[in-house]
Amino acid sequence: MKLKKILFPILLLCFFMADAQTASIKNADKKYDSYAYADAIKAYEKLVEKGVREERIFQRLGNSYYFIGELKDALKYYQELFSINENQEADYLYKYAQCLKSEGNYTKADEILEKFSQKAPSDKRVVLFLKNRNYLEDIKSNSGRFDIADAGINSKDSDYGSTILDNKLVFTSARDTGSIIKKNFKWTNKAISTLYAVDLNPDGSIGKPMLFHKQNLQVNFNQSTPVFTKDGKTMYFTRNNSVDGKRKQNENKVTFLKLYKAVLINNEWKEVQELPFNSDEYSVAHPALSVDEKTLYFASDMPGTLGLSDIYKVSILSNGGFGAPENLGPEINTEGRETFPFISDENELYFASDGRPGLGGLDIFVSKITKECTFDEVQNVGEPINSKQDDFAFIINSKNRNGFFSSNRVNGHGLDDVYRFTENRRLICEQQISGTITDQETNETLSNVALILFDEAGKTAVEAKSDANGNYVFSNVKCGKKYYIKTAKEDYLFKEVSITLKKATGSASLPIALEKKPKPITAIPVVIKTNNSIKPVKVTIAVGTDLGKLLKIPMNFFDLGKATIKKSSVPQLQKMVDMLNQYPTIKVDIRSHTDSRSSSESNQILSDKRAQSTKDWLVSKGINADRLTAKGFGETQLVNKCADGVKCTEQQHQQNRRSEFIIVSL
Repeated sequence: MKLKKILFPILLLCFFMADAQTASIKNADKKYDSYAYADAIKAYEKLVEKGVREERIFQRLGNSYYFIGELKDALKYYQELFSINENQEADYLYKYAQCLKSEGNYTKADEILEKFSQKAPSDKRVVLFLKNRNYLEDIKSNSGRFDIADAGINSKDSDYGSTILDNKLVFTSARDTGSIIKKNFKWTNKAISTLYAVDLNPDGSIGKPMLFHKQNLQVNFNQSTPVFTKDGKTMYFTRNNSVDGKRKQNENKVTFLKLYKAVLINNEWKEVQELPFNSDEYSVAHPALSVDEKTLYFASDMPGTLGLSDIYKVSILSNGGFGAPENLGPEINTEGRETFPFISDENELYFASDGRPGLGGLDIFVSKITKECTFDEVQNVGEPINSKQDDFAFIINSKNRNGFFSSNRVNGHGLDDVYRFTENRRLICEQQISGTITDQETNETLSNVALILFDEAGKTAVEAKSDANGNYVFSNVKCGKKYYIKTAKEDYLFKEVSITLKKATGSASLPIALEKKPKPITAIPVVIKTNNSIKPVKVTIAVGTDLGKLLKIPMNFFDLGKATIKKSSVPQLQKMVDMLNQYPTIKVDIRSHTDSRSSSESNQILSDKRAQSTKDWLVSKGINADRLTAKGFGETQLVNKCADGVKCTEQQHQQNRRSEFIIVSL
């Protein structure tokens, strides 16, 4: 009886403790799910202090610190998480690697990224990592191009997201304004941010930061990252979702970010209106304007986003309306965070990303926007702009190469700080390829030789011709890539040579020697089958002759998308066997071509397989392998206009799907 009296209170106490713990976890989860990460951290850490070691708690603690940019603390909890259970979802591996980078542990980070690549092989971040294993070397080659300094405007709180208006720097700050009532932002539990401005004096000095007085804007909500039209009369900016001065929440009591537009009237910002593609269910933030001010770029996690946040663009219509938002696609966006876009006067897109190979946290990247509105190669701008922490909100004056960016790097004043910089060396890395064309036998220089330069993807870059002295030049060729040059001149054999350029601005020499076409051998009798009868035919053949055309063999021996010779093609290919047996000194280069459908990479692979399959078949019929070479050309040598995006008939596409048997030696 006494034992029962002792056990009952103990069991009752354990029940209440378990019930209290469950309630504490639910309360922490509620804060986490509503993006109140600072409060969620406090709640989860109290549970950890009490000895709770649930896997999900460490997942959410790591994520909470990660999302507010405190990667050192995030690393601590991700390490705890992986000590509890190494078998985590792929995204935890990626965040763990990013946090390791923030501590400078790139070796361990790359080991984790290798595991990440096995878990999520199709993830864009995996593709970029595997393609750029030497990313630290690439970043190093892009580094050292900037002189940076503290902007002179920072406080102990968060300062970030600057832009220029009338020789003033307008930026975002959560500094203490001296108000008796202070409002906090639940994401970080730090003060609400608003807009400040500071004079940029002609002598390079900076004035005293003041509230951005030219505003008739609500200051009881976060507002940030403005961008102004060139005439200074229209402003787009980011603000918490609100209606009539009141915060607006979705059904889960979450307040997202929205974009707003304001017009300058009588020196005050009025007619504030939210943009039509905002939503109560997702965030739209950080606007940027195109050079012609007809396109607005922004970051969002709206439906259709590839990752945590993507960069979008939307047309600004002449009537003041807006088109439909367009995702910039996988050329720019990843499964990570892409945010804080900026368009320079040279039509370059600068943006921050943690989804691409970088130094840690958000890094700043740049890509040139082409005339076709596509994006050129994305490059990391390097140190010292980028660091092991979050670096973002980059802007630059294209004329004087001065600008500003934001970062939460160590030794700053507050959570985020604004830095100023001068770019002293452009990122654009170009080489000049030049050389002399000569006759291989006589060493005589050859003029008027046609040349085509193209990259590894088989895309034509530029055409040129050798001058009177046999010299040729390809200027403004991108560094660090492999290129091919094809030549063409009457009475000379076609030739293809390759060159891999260094990752440094300069010049590269590539002399090319051409071989003359041999004189044709005439009147060689060839016996071929025609209409089930044997008919001797006298023809003229030489090096360069296509035996396939000579023997009237159909160009295509394969079903669409396959590399196995069709049974119906065997009788036709037997003609080639008979021909090669009849003339045992002839050597042939088997060349396979595809049409432009499917990707250039898959077409190259398919044509390689088809050429090799044809060679293997001939060898199986007794033809010596030393007499045969095989190469696929993919879609690089189309015989008609049917390139990517061109509408063609099936018959026109079939003209490009062909095999050739070119005599290379008699």
